[in-house]
Amino acid sequence: MINRRMVLRWLWALVPLFVGLGLGLVFANGLLPNPVLVLRADISALAQLCGLGLAIGLWGWFVVRDWGIGLRDHTRLETETRAAEDRRRFLQRLDHELKNPLTAIQAGLANLTERPDPNALASVKAQTTRVSRLVADLRKLADLETRPLERAPVDLSEILETLTDLAREGEYADRDLTLTIPQAPWPLPEVSGDYDLLLLAIHNLLNNALKFTKPGDRVEVRALEDGQAVVVEVADTGPGIPDEELPHVWEELYRGKGARGVPGSGLGLALVKAIVDRHGGRVNVRSRAGQGTVVSLRVPVGGGV
Repeated sequence: MINRRMVLRWLWALVPLFVGLGLGLVFANGLLPNPVLVLRADISALAQLCGLGLAIGLWGWFVVRDWGIGLRDHTRLETETRAAEDRRRFLQRLDHELKNPLTAIQAGLANLTERPDPNALASVKAQTTRVSRLVADLRKLADLETRPLERAPVDLSEILETLTDLAREGEYADRDLTLTIPQAPWPLPEVSGDYDLLLLAIHNLLNNALKFTKPGDRVEVRALEDGQAVVVEVADTGPGIPDEELPHVWEELYRGKGARGVPGSGLGLALVKAIVDRHGGRVNVRSRAGQGTVVSLRVPVGGGV
């Protein structure tokens, strides 16, 4: 729509030029009488008109320049304000994520100093592991911004089969997990990317669906070729995500109300988005509260920039 308006503006701006050229050709070819119009003007008046025109032109240039500077300043201020708000929100979530396990560790250590307590020791170990995973995930997220991608042809079908086989034998073996990969008329094309990072992204998608479902719930992993990209979807019949939480699921350390009591750092989907962004792809989430969720990633066959 914007391009169409721009074209129309240019056309209207060029109409006088085309009309003038057309009339000039008509008069030059003698198709119409070509009277000679002689203008006489006082030199002083002509100088004044030229000065006025130059002044108006300079005034217009300054107005446009100042408007452009003001617009850039306003845009920069909005960007800085948004970045500051994102940092504040991130630090608040980080404080929350660290405070709970550290409090539990302190309580466990206090119990251990009074008397040997296997439960307290187990709690300390569990919370220490939680903090270690959080720090490791934060490091991965930070490294993604600067780490060069080790590009090679990657068969996403192989990754999907490996991860689903492991899931069927692991902690969430009681989920109804299915995998659908097209084979006809041709298999999925390979993508150009970093194998380890793509493995991590798909693992996080699948693990997220398994964590938020109950025994017997259905989890479907689907892959398909869509134009010049491969799309991987992970769908589940879990509790779903409220509409107001959907815009935030890709944010670092974000944990919705339904995530309380579910293990995790709140960085799983943020890592997915960062990895897919580095590969020039896109992520998407669709959900209906009480019915389930579909989370997908789209990776170009040729890889991103």
